[in-house]
Amino acid sequence: MKLNRKNKKKLRVRNKLKKTNKSNRLRLTINRSSKNISAQIVNDNESKTLVAASSVERDLKNMKKTKKMDLSLFVAEALAKRANDKKITKVFFDRGSYKYHGRVKLLAETLRKKGLDF
Repeated sequence: MKLNRKNKKKLRVRNKLKKTNKSNRLRLTINRSSKNISAQIVNDNESKTLVAASSVERDLKNMKKTKKMDLSLFVAEALAKRANDKKITKVFFDRGSYKYHGRVKLLAETLRKKGLDF
């Protein structure tokens, strides 16, 4: 199977995180499209999603006239609240194939301010 550049980059970042994961931390993964953004916290040992938030949820979908940067803020706040409810504080940040810039950076910085440690 031949992989394209985007998938190679995503696998390269994820494999580096998994190699350094000696303490069995959870992984915070980001998915970004041209209009929406979503984030989830995954336990790789059990292959299970523990907490997720997305801009296509009902609460955030009603805010259609907001900017994409504002959607990232709302998703980060929702994810941080749900993670704090489940007492999740330490995660690894898996940015996938996306650069740490723009909406991804804003989401990560907001999550740090809200109490997640990565």
